[in-house]
Amino acid sequence: MPFPLAHAAAALLGFFGLALVAPPGHATAVDLALVLAVDVSESVDAEEYELQHEGIARAFESAPLIAAISGGKRGAIDVLVLEWSDRDKQVVTVDWTRVVDQATAKQFAATVRASRRSSNGLTAIGDALAAAYANFARLEDVADRRVIDVSGDGMANIGPSPEVIRDGLVAEGVTVNGLAILKTEPWLDSYYDQYVVGGPGAFLMQVEDFPSFIAAMQQKLLNEVTAARVLRRVVGQR
Repeated sequence: MPFPLAHAAAALLGFFGLALVAPPGHATAVDLALVLAVDVSESVDAEEYELQHEGIARAFESAPLIAAISGGKRGAIDVLVLEWSDRDKQVVTVDWTRVVDQATAKQFAATVRASRRSSNGLTAIGDALAAAYANFARLEDVADRRVIDVSGDGMANIGPSPEVIRDGLVAEGVTVNGLAILKTEPWLDSYYDQYVVGGPGAFLMQVEDFPSFIAAMQQKLLNEVTAARVLRRVVGQR
């Protein structure tokens, strides 16, 4: 069942002073805690929405990604899907899920496919980042790395400045990676590079259109799981 996060920026509870410390007594550790923050603003039509979801699902069904997850130091990651659009529209459509092998990866992919679009609206990237960060506080596992993976096709047009939230995240040790879809805004990669992406090992990928998203998402997730050293901007289909 979707988990709504209304007005996430206001709910940060002293964003810059908030430390996300794992509760004592939780011995389970994972290589990566990953929030997949997916743009569902009004510029994303129904077909494009399906392509984004299919890209995530196929990536988790791919042998290279499954091997990378199971071959990590701890052999496990936690992953969550957050859909976002307007200021009060950030919804968890797939909650924290442990992925360790082919079976759990395929189950996660099936859950992604079964989810339904939560909203459409304006493009509040700052609120999306804040909502993604807030979800780390609900995670019981200890993660070696915390990453927010933002995919979108437009610049922020409402809400707090993405770079302000991004800088706060980076100060907390969180990495923000980006996947800029250049279909309607050909300059979006430069915007993401300057205002959205940041943190340890951060990188940006760009694709010309939504059909290119599937291959780009698979490569992006593989880079994130393996903590591969990549260029800050990796060209998708350009």
